Amino acid sequence: MKEHKHTNNKKQENEITKENIEQLEDNNKSNEEVLEKIIQDKNKEISELIKEKEKLQKNLDEKKELDDKIIGLQNDNEQLSNKIKLSQAELINYRKRKDEEVSNMLKYANEDLIKELLVLSDNFERAIKLDDNNLTDELSKFLEGFKMMYANLNEILRKYGVVEISRQGEIFDPSLEQALVTDSDITKKNEEVLEVLLKGYKLKDKVIRPSSVKINQIEEMTENKESD
Repeated sequence: MKEHKHTNNKKQENEITKENIEQLEDNNKSNEEVLEKIIQDKNKEISELIKEKEKLQKNLDEKKELDDKIIGLQNDNEQLSNKIKLSQAELINYRKRKDEEVSNMLKYANEDLIKELLVLSDNFERAIKLDDNNLTDELSKFLEGFKMMYANLNEILRKYGVVEISRQGEIFDPSLEQALVTDSDITKKNEEVLEVLLKGYKLKDKVIRPSSVKINQIEEMTENKESD
């Protein structure tokens, strides 16, 4: 009888153990499902984060590309602006040069004609230097007409800005005169203009014919005597 009871108890224990094992298995299975669900959720979250990161990286790349394009366009604009400024400066300088050239052309437009008239003036001047006392009345009247024409010609020349270069008694200036003859006069200054052989003229501020002059050269004569 006791043996039977022991057998039943043992059987009951076995059933409890089996039930516990099944329960543990069920719990494990449930836990695995929960963990698997959590892992799936985490993987999904990670996947979304990766996509978001890739999207942000793409935006950053696009932003960098746009920034590079903006910098490139700004550099191009600066270069074009500098070229425009340079072209404007060159155009202004070109206009100034052209305006100056045109102004000079207009200013001295009559230079060639005036030079020809100066030769005529020289001839008139030589003619009127004749001594009236040695001429007949007819020639004197003719000479008087020459003097009037000479005065009229000089007036026309002055009207167009022609000025006589008259510097006798002053120190020789090579920009205004050319020395054709030299002399030595100790009572005069060295390099002094002793005589005007042929008058010089300016057209406004430009020398169109330098004066032909005789100048004083004391030092040169002294040096020559010392060397002798």
